[in-house]
Amino acid sequence: MNLTLTLIAQAAVFALFIWFTVAFIWPYLLRAIETRQKTIADGLAEAERGRNSLVVAKKETDRMLQEARDRAHEIVAQAEKQAAQRIEESKGAAKTEGERQLAAAHTQIQQEVQSAKAQLREQVSVLAVAGAEKILKREVDAKTHGDMLAQLKAQL
Repeated sequence: MNLTLTLIAQAAVFALFIWFTVAFIWPYLLRAIETRQKTIADGLAEAERGRNSLVVAKKETDRMLQEARDRAHEIVAQAEKQAAQRIEESKGAAKTEGERQLAAAHTQIQQEVQSAKAQLREQVSVLAVAGAEKILKREVDAKTHGDMLAQLKAQL
């Protein structure tokens, strides 16, 4: 066998192998590579969208937390305001109740003073009658002299 003929035969077989590979095997390999590239590109795009979605979600979460904090501060301020208002209302009610009790006590004192004055008048009238009886050395009848005793009470 001749070396040149062997090299030419090997070159022809190699060319036939390349043609067969390019014609029948290469399209399947390219399709698999392109599918894989497309899958990788889609995955990277999804990852980027996920990252962007995460950033948006983080911003939304921060905004919602800030709103919740603001609302909590408003609620606390409103509760403090209501508590102060209730305290003021309670102070006013207590003051009104104290004034009412003081007025009732003044009224009761006035009634007791009037009662004491009436008792003193009775006692003074009894003493006056007793004194007059001793002066006159006779007994004064309270029933017959009722008008005179009533005038005496009114004067005292």
